Amino acid sequence: MNDDARARLIAALEDRYRRRTPKGFRIHERARKVMVRGGSHTLRLWSPYPVSLSRAKGALIWDADANAYTDYWQGHYANILGHNPAVVLRALRGIHEEGALQTGFEEAVQIELAEIIQRQLGWEGNRVRFTTSGTLATMYAVMLAEAYTGRELVLKVGGGWHGASPYLLKGVHFDPVRGFDHADSAGVPSALSRKTLVTRFGDLDSLKAVLKAKGDRIACFIVEPFLGAGGFLPAPKDYLREARRLTERYGVLLIFDEIISGFRFAPTGLQTLYGIRPDLSTLGKLIGGGHAVSAVVGRADIMGGCEARAPRGRRVVFEGGTFSAHAEYVAAGLALVKHLIRHADEVYPRLARLGERLRRGIASAFAASGIEARCTGGGNDVVPGSSLFFIHFPRSGAPFRTVDDLHDPRVSDADLRERILKLALLNEGVHVMHGGGAVSTAHDDAAVLRTIDACAEVGRLFKTYA
Repeated sequence: MNDDARARLIAALEDRYRRRTPKGFRIHERARKVMVRGGSHTLRLWSPYPVSLSRAKGALIWDADANAYTDYWQGHYANILGHNPAVVLRALRGIHEEGALQTGFEEAVQIELAEIIQRQLGWEGNRVRFTTSGTLATMYAVMLAEAYTGRELVLKVGGGWHGASPYLLKGVHFDPVRGFDHADSAGVPSALSRKTLVTRFGDLDSLKAVLKAKGDRIACFIVEPFLGAGGFLPAPKDYLREARRLTERYGVLLIFDEIISGFRFAPTGLQTLYGIRPDLSTLGKLIGGGHAVSAVVGRADIMGGCEARAPRGRRVVFEGGTFSAHAEYVAAGLALVKHLIRHADEVYPRLARLGERLRRGIASAFAASGIEARCTGGGNDVVPGSSLFFIHFPRSGAPFRTVDDLHDPRVSDADLRERILKLALLNEGVHVMHGGGAVSTAHDDAAVLRTIDACAEVGRLFKTYA
């Protein structure tokens, strides 16, 4: 598809979208007058304007113009049971009757959720502290690691998104010239950015090289066992096992970011499935049941850095925030986590089956129009199936050898995935983010088939502009 054809396709898609959503346009114009770009989260503010949500239930959302969409964003992947599931709403009704507003006191409901997290991860005897977002959890984990080791360098992988902490706003977005080795935001102090090192996900040689060169100065290596926004890829087992061995050798703390993967593939973290114990873990999304709950879980000696009696110069001010462990939020998470544990034998195999059918169906739907589309998000020899999918459009049959290739515009057509596919699928009644998303238990075979049919229609449309 040349530039002229691409421009004509985008114009046609935007015209159809505007005709379907006149109320949504007026709402967005109102929002633009008072908020930056008309909202408060950049990912939700796509061009020409975002869906103005009217309601959400199960696998579906409805906009202000009464258009229905099969939704795979599902609350930033937090809603594994679909939007507003009955099991969570029942738990909230009880706490609302007692009074759900913030009290400013520690409330007992958080104890049970912490105990369950400890037990399911096999972390008995260690410690949990709650906060309100994945960004805060990963930030505090890094601060704890630096305080414990007395070191200041942080190692992460290219494509790894760990929230908007200044410690970790580097190596997130790919640049054709610099790759992932650059800061991703203005306002991050250059001195701090220089202390964040970037290695390649799944590449043992790269990991060994950076640890050999600077291992005695690195406080922590933070990695997602299942790479999220970077491409939905499970880490190779030997990569994580060697990462554990090498970090122990160099005195580097290993942090698993399981904000997305915790309770997503099984009623535990991927660390349990891999049989690898990190020094610290971060959890979020599912443990809040659609509410603002995240946690840092880790070795008691490291987590002791939060204590007021921690040695001078080693104390981390991990205070969490006004709404940390808010009773309403924690009750929602507790209800969801308990449900996943009780119904694990039903929930996870079904999600894996639907995810696999969707990934295969999407690739076949585009292939029918002569368009190559590849779906990442599947499991591996450790991860027993997956509910996630991420669509990629390789250029001229280019192989995807590394995470870099998924984002390099010379190898993969990211604009087609992120911008054009999104709008085309919206016009067909399907909402995705980053060219994909997550299946929930509220999705069924009929929803998956409708999505595959929508991709087939989009493939035919793309073909006419090729």
